[in-house]
Amino acid sequence: MKKRFYIALVWTAAAVFSSPGVNAQPVWPEVTKEMRPWTRWWWMGNAVNEKDLTFSLDLYRKAGIGGVEIAPIYGVKGYEGQYIDYLSPKWMNMLGFTVKKASEFGMGVDLTNGTGWPFGGPQISAPYAASKLIVQTYKLTGGNVLKEKIKVDDPKQDAAKLQFVTAYSNKGEVLQLAGKVGADGTLNWKPASGEWEIYAAFNGKTRQMVKRSSPGGEGFTLDHFSRPALDRYLDRFDQAFGGHSPGVRAFYNDSYEVYNADWTEDFLEFFKKRRGYDLRLNIREFTGKETSGHTARLKSDYRETMAEMLLENFTRPWTAWSRKYQAITRNQAHGSPGNLLDLYAAVDIPECETFGSSYFAVPGLRRDSADIRNVDPDPVMLKFASSAGHVAGHNLISCETFTWLTEHFKTSLSQCKPEVEQVFLSGINHVFFHGTTYSPREASWPGWLFYASVNFVPSNSFWPHLPGLTSYITRVQSVLQSGKADNEILLYWPVYDAWNRPTGRDMPLKVHDIDEWLHPTAFYRDVTELQNAGYSLDFISDRQLSGSSVSSGGIRTSANSAPYKVLLVPKLELMPVETFEKILRLAEEGAIVIFQAMPEDVPGLGDLEARRGRLKQLTGQLTLSDVNEKIKMTSRGAGKVILASDVNAALEYAGILRETLTDTGLKFIRRENGTEKYYYLVNHTAKAIDGDVPFRIEAGAVILMDPQTGSSGSASFSKVSDGIKVRLQIQPGEAMIVKVLSSGVACGERWPYLNKALQPIEVKGRWKLHFASGGPAIPKDTELDRPKEWTSLADTAALNFSGLADYTVSFNFPKVKASEFVLDLGNVMESARVWINGQEAGTAWSIPYRLRIGKFLRPGKNTIRIEVANLMANRIRYMDRNGIEWKKFHDANIVDINYKPLNASNWKVQPSGLGGTVRIIPYSD
Repeated sequence: MKKRFYIALVWTAAAVFSSPGVNAQPVWPEVTKEMRPWTRWWWMGNAVNEKDLTFSLDLYRKAGIGGVEIAPIYGVKGYEGQYIDYLSPKWMNMLGFTVKKASEFGMGVDLTNGTGWPFGGPQISAPYAASKLIVQTYKLTGGNVLKEKIKVDDPKQDAAKLQFVTAYSNKGEVLQLAGKVGADGTLNWKPASGEWEIYAAFNGKTRQMVKRSSPGGEGFTLDHFSRPALDRYLDRFDQAFGGHSPGVRAFYNDSYEVYNADWTEDFLEFFKKRRGYDLRLNIREFTGKETSGHTARLKSDYRETMAEMLLENFTRPWTAWSRKYQAITRNQAHGSPGNLLDLYAAVDIPECETFGSSYFAVPGLRRDSADIRNVDPDPVMLKFASSAGHVAGHNLISCETFTWLTEHFKTSLSQCKPEVEQVFLSGINHVFFHGTTYSPREASWPGWLFYASVNFVPSNSFWPHLPGLTSYITRVQSVLQSGKADNEILLYWPVYDAWNRPTGRDMPLKVHDIDEWLHPTAFYRDVTELQNAGYSLDFISDRQLSGSSVSSGGIRTSANSAPYKVLLVPKLELMPVETFEKILRLAEEGAIVIFQAMPEDVPGLGDLEARRGRLKQLTGQLTLSDVNEKIKMTSRGAGKVILASDVNAALEYAGILRETLTDTGLKFIRRENGTEKYYYLVNHTAKAIDGDVPFRIEAGAVILMDPQTGSSGSASFSKVSDGIKVRLQIQPGEAMIVKVLSSGVACGERWPYLNKALQPIEVKGRWKLHFASGGPAIPKDTELDRPKEWTSLADTAALNFSGLADYTVSFNFPKVKASEFVLDLGNVMESARVWINGQEAGTAWSIPYRLRIGKFLRPGKNTIRIEVANLMANRIRYMDRNGIEWKKFHDANIVDINYKPLNASNWKVQPSGLGGTVRIIPYSD
């Protein structure tokens, strides 16, 4: 018989912390402001004042928000007289006041390094603005002069500067003619003979302006590839700050979104220095329609150069600049034409974003097709930010979360939960809501709103129940910010395969384009298959790999990162010979390296044949022997090089074992903190987990930590040959944290398992329905034989109502011998806070809408009050149907999920309240 082990702990149902347990250590980590969710805080028109700033921050604090990211944007109609110019002395006073007040409230402040997006503004004159390559062609026959002027045809490109002129003859001659072009554009050159094609290249301007800018922030978008342009941009901040730190924690850069910016003034010189040849000689292939391998290599070199310029001329110096003001940087690298891993790793807090809505199999989770965008957030895309952070040794990885999760005013807290859980499972541990709009108290409902948001604002009907979500996020993040990520596999990202495309010029790696550059790859298939199989992994770039080393057989990528057990190279075509050499050196130092296939070639054009020869020589020196029909292997120094198309077989051979708990359908992420390991588990399936779940780890003690409630207790577990098995009970839609200690002693209470469910008891009686707060009008109170949706009542005021309503019932509860009682609220639309006999029993804000209530019940008469919050949608529908103006914002104003002007008058009424049967389920030992 298998032996069961327990470590006992005191647990409470409502607190973030539990009482000390094993070895008198707190079960939950001590909470910091970073562990609470933060929010993007839009300052509309910068029309802020001290009283409303204080009032707002206090509301956010009470709701469980740990910090704000100030993002100045366009303003509100009718408030133009209160606008404050960005970075003006008055604006700086408001920023200073906000930082001081937030600190008093135990909150933090980040600052977007600009207004709207992307970076730009009035200080960015044409020479520093985002640039694009403009190429015009001319025909010329020998013995003639070119009659046309070599000038940009577009009259809007008055700032364009000639970069070079390359002439190609029909005899194969190539000449550079820029020095023969006069100031007026006249080409002072006449070929003696032949047919000539002339390519004139100009450094033009995209003319893109800052999008959604605030007053004082209008202007051209910055040239992100130019260091002088960055210096010019940041000089305005230096002047505004006056050499003093503004007191913000971090400066922030939003996703790239710089359109058609594919050139910069000194690109040619940078390209020749890095790639070893002259791009001017290849301008015909570069701009032509040819789709040859030669062109693909040329474009790859161009894209690699852009990536280096973005990293070295923008991302790194911007982060260095922040240090002058005792601040760090947060950066969204996605959307840029760079190596995402390198860009994310170059800042202090890499940040990804979720955009759209994911499908989850959780029963009862509402996902209305008309209210979601046709975009699914991809967890693999999120892992670029977390991988870069883990590999670089950064503790915090953030995410702009819930962008366009659903249509305006139709998002419930329950819908937020699995989406943020997917973010956590991708390695993110610092959530930012998208988002919250500053709104003065005088503004009529629904207040000031941003055009693309879930509206985490105090006017939202769910605001009184928001602490349910924020407390959950805080508990999870308190664990995921502890220690280090515990991932065993380093997966090489073959960016050169992505760059090696003959079409287009720059190649922004956008979230919305992953069907082109990510999904079709072997890399993507490996990631999804390995994670589904139960492996934990991070991605690594060529640059990051070059700085890695081996220690005690593990691959260490930075001083603060955890070691990895194996380096896996997916099936690819192209790899720099320098990277291949580095991989072999890691093997010689003791690393295990698995190739799914050997690289076929090197990327790019410069010194191509020599690099090809070196790669061929290196691969030829690997004398791989058959281990079995699937695996070849050779020892390399103290390590091994394994070749196998079947990655799972290779990992098993190398002794890298998967977590078989994923066979149950559970998803997990793992953290290591000294002698402790945390498994964050989520059940996104349609079935309940109730039984012994395997973990590949040895343990002296196991503690269960419920992030939904904060309760904790020692788990029932058994030791088996390859680890342990832990008894788990996780309903669809629920999460659990399993804390594993290498050793421990019993000193507290056991986890209260729900064993045998007895006959459910329906809560019967005369239900009183009281509308507590909301609008547009408060419906009349009524009585019901059983709970039903208030939108099913005959009262039209109830159809239009958004807010809080109480369902209260008194009933006789029979004597039942049970160890616990669970309140099942049935169909909740959309969240509920419960009191039993005057004592608060908890908030049921997400599926499965159940609460443990045994300690609140008593034999005989009991009273239950259930406070239900619905969505904002019905009240907005009423306002649009009755022509009540609330959409009074400049710029984008308010648009719907399809980016068209929002009109809620034709929406269906959103069901609201309690529907169905409320039951109490007894459980016996």
